[in-house]
Amino acid sequence: MKMGELHKAEGSRKKKKRVGRGTSSGHGKTSGRGNKGQKARQGGGVRPGFEGGQTPIYRRLPKEQGFKNLLFKKHFALVNVGDLNDFKDVVNKKILMEAGKLKEGELLKILGDGTLNLPLTVEADKFSEGALKKIKDAGGKAIVLSGK
Repeated sequence: MKMGELHKAEGSRKKKKRVGRGTSSGHGKTSGRGNKGQKARQGGGVRPGFEGGQTPIYRRLPKEQGFKNLLFKKHFALVNVGDLNDFKDVVNKKILMEAGKLKEGELLKILGDGTLNLPLTVEADKFSEGALKKIKDAGGKAIVLSGK
C-alpha cells in the first residue's frame, strides 16, 4: 500500500446540500422551504419560546418567591451513640473519617439512639440531649467543637 493509493471510505464524506441552484439541482425554486408563509421568508420564523400564540410556559409557571437558605444551610453527618461502642477512649472527626462514618468537611452531630457501654470522650459539633445524657451516664465526656 502506498500513500497515493489511499482513499476515503465510501460514504464517509457527505457533500453539503446546495440549495437555490436551479430546478435540476433538486433543491431549486423554494429551496426546501415549502410555499409561502412565515417560515418561507428571509429572516422568517418565530422567536425562541414562542408557542403559536398559546400562553408560553414561562408565563404559565409562578415566579420564584421567598427566601432560599440553600447556600448557608449547615448539613450534619448523624452518628448514633450506639455506633460509638466500636471505638476506644476518644472519638473525634478524624477517627470517624477513618472509620468511614464521616466525610471530609462535614459537621458532626451525635444522636441518642442505642446504648453506650464504655466511658468515652466524644468531640462533635452538636449533641442531642439524649446523647449527652447517655455519654455522661456511661462516665464519658462530651466536648462541643466551636468550629463553623
